[in-house]
Amino acid sequence: MDWVKRMNEAIRYIEDHLADEIDYAEAAKVACCSAYHFQRMFSFMAEVSLSEYIRRRRLTLAAFELQNSRIKVVDLALKYGYDSPEAFARAFQNLHGTTPTAARSAGTRLKAFPRISFQFSIKGAVEMSYRIEDVGGFSLVGWKERVNTEQAFHTVPGIWKDAGERGIFEKLWEMRKANHPMCGILGVCANGEWGRSEAFDYIMAIVSDQLPPEGMVKMNVPAATWAVFEVPGSPDGMQDIWKRLYTEWLPASAYDLADLPAIECYLPVEEKRNELWIPVVRRQS
Repeated sequence: MDWVKRMNEAIRYIEDHLADEIDYAEAAKVACCSAYHFQRMFSFMAEVSLSEYIRRRRLTLAAFELQNSRIKVVDLALKYGYDSPEAFARAFQNLHGTTPTAARSAGTRLKAFPRISFQFSIKGAVEMSYRIEDVGGFSLVGWKERVNTEQAFHTVPGIWKDAGERGIFEKLWEMRKANHPMCGILGVCANGEWGRSEAFDYIMAIVSDQLPPEGMVKMNVPAATWAVFEVPGSPDGMQDIWKRLYTEWLPASAYDLADLPAIECYLPVEEKRNELWIPVVRRQS
């Protein structure tokens, strides 16, 4: 499928540049999505972060070179992006359990992490409840935090906990726009080229036409088509739907990810469910 082909082309770009600087945004461009989505998609599908995959692959290749050439350790460190031989040696020791010098000796046990290849496979018959919504432009008002992409799973829950203690939810609810399709407290993953800084803006927000109070921000969202997924109200429901979006729904759908913010919509507790809003565009044939 085209989607699988694009992901494998992105891996080809990464593999071709393991001895160079790797631009996450460029890899995402090859995959036809934002750098933010590419990093999250990679983590869900490969069950390892993109930066950790790159680190493991570089140190795997470094071990091969140590065993099969007379390259100096200092040159190998520079080749694979380390500032010093000491930093390279520490990383090598952490992965392989031995030093670069010892790796040259016959019989030394080393670890090899192979190149990833994505394939499309049919999963079990567990339904995903979703709908497609065309929504006109609207404004969000909320509280913004800068979040490291790889630490997001740990950082974002802390943001919500802090917001609850500060009474942010009540302030947002008082500003909400009635009768809008996104009718809950929103977790907005904002900005498109996040890969360059390996971070993104996370905005806890509400759909509102009001001016933002001091300490909050306003964000305008253009008209777009959204795939809206129903999320069970369990604590792990949202992360499970994110994973299934990337690994099951997207490869089989007729849509690609649009370069707009993805939005988690947390509905009132009596709804016993939440929603994940993903901006999409029809896949070109």
